[in-house]
Amino acid sequence: MASSLEKELALIEDSEDDDSINNDEDDDFDIEEYFEEEEDDDDENVEDLLSIESRIRYERHLLGNLSRRLSTEIVTLKVHDVVIKGNKRTNHSLLESEIKALKDATTMQELLLIAEIVNSRLKSFDIFDSVKITFDTGPPELPGTTNVVVQVVEPNNPFVGEFGVFAKPEAKTWSLDGSAKLKNLFGYGDIWDGSWAFWWDQTAEISSGVSLPRFRGINTPLTARMSLVSQDWMKLSSYKDQLLGLSVGLISTMHHDLAYNLTWRSLADPSQSSFKSIRSQLGHSLLSSLKHTYKFDLRDSHVRPTTGYAFQSTTQVCGLAPDSQSSRFVRQECDVRFALPLGFYNAALNFGVSAGFVVPWGSGFRNTTPHMSERYFFGGNSSPVCKLGGPSTLIGFKTRGLDHSEPQSVAVGKSNDEILHALGGNLAVTAFADLSFDLPLRVLREAGIHGHLFACAGKLSKATVEEFRGFSFQRFGESMRSSAGVGIVVPTKLFRMEVNYCYMLKQLEHDRGKTGVQFSFSSPK
Repeated sequence: MASSLEKELALIEDSEDDDSINNDEDDDFDIEEYFEEEEDDDDENVEDLLSIESRIRYERHLLGNLSRRLSTEIVTLKVHDVVIKGNKRTNHSLLESEIKALKDATTMQELLLIAEIVNSRLKSFDIFDSVKITFDTGPPELPGTTNVVVQVVEPNNPFVGEFGVFAKPEAKTWSLDGSAKLKNLFGYGDIWDGSWAFWWDQTAEISSGVSLPRFRGINTPLTARMSLVSQDWMKLSSYKDQLLGLSVGLISTMHHDLAYNLTWRSLADPSQSSFKSIRSQLGHSLLSSLKHTYKFDLRDSHVRPTTGYAFQSTTQVCGLAPDSQSSRFVRQECDVRFALPLGFYNAALNFGVSAGFVVPWGSGFRNTTPHMSERYFFGGNSSPVCKLGGPSTLIGFKTRGLDHSEPQSVAVGKSNDEILHALGGNLAVTAFADLSFDLPLRVLREAGIHGHLFACAGKLSKATVEEFRGFSFQRFGESMRSSAGVGIVVPTKLFRMEVNYCYMLKQLEHDRGKTGVQFSFSSPK
């Protein structure tokens, strides 16, 4: 088949008119000859244009015939050789292990499918600027064969860095974020990275890790990461939390991820004025867990989905270490997202539900409450449209602004006024609906800037045995908080920015929600 295509293209090339007009040189200038030469040049240009157009039409005709043949019959062939080009830094064995499936193809349809999978797999390594797979005819003495050429383009500079300053208006604070990556340092697709994030008067995080697309005979990617997180929740929950952890990715496929986490955690109260329920948790504890994530995302975009659906289920079992100070609990989270196109003004309706719970296990679990670091806290203005990650966002409420509260102990010499701070919950449910649409100005549409209407609701609960015994849908609905609003969305490569007017539909006495203009920054990653 490939050889017949070459023959047909050769016939087109041979049929082209390559004759050139040679004009005699005259010392005397003749105006009539000048215009005659101009006309000849114009005729030659027209002939060249007609020749190019006919060639394009013929090639389209050949491609059309090829497409019809592939769709109506099985085209058998044999892969003679697979050639790799452009891998100056990347180890040849790494690429060979990924492309070996190409040699097993026996039909053109199968070869095209395998080539698409290999191309996607190599791009997922994130170490190449581009990946291109082409087919060429095999040796003339071996009809019905093809050679596959895999062309990769490696970046000139393996170092990549990002740096930015982001505002968090609902918490009246700023964050300083940065990351650095060194790609393919040893030629095995290895990526070494470090990242840091600092929030003024709240949180600091530093982490470093390495990832490999495959290691020896293991076909799944392997990752390892160390992190140090320090969180200051004195103003909102009357404690400080510090975590030093190690995470190792064990299995990673298209839909499944399995990771082991080992974290040393410290909870402190420098002011000695924490809640009664927190005092028993002060000190050190060990977190040893396995975390499994099942996920598929078939939406056409993470920043502005207009069609498709997504689902994610996360299960975490903690308390695997034989240590008396080890936290023991089970966490289960589920996220569902749908995007439906409406057929006008590029409008789409996005809606979703997120739910999660944390349940202690082990000796005396009935009288045990989850650790403060493992509870759910609502608030913040990040968009629920972008990513999946459990219930955490309720637009219009400040950070940790929707929680169960408890009177705080007041230190000696301080005011005797009762202070209520957030304690979180171990059962959380959120839901949202978002209608996005194009704006009338063309310049805004070309930039991706669009409008949206939204509504969201959520509930946070301690989920004690007494609450389950007295459960009723009426009480459940009465304790739901909700908000709605309208805004403008500005998508960028790094984040999704929203300028919204939010109206509080329902909030309880001690919630910290506010009607008005609010800003939102959300990362789709």
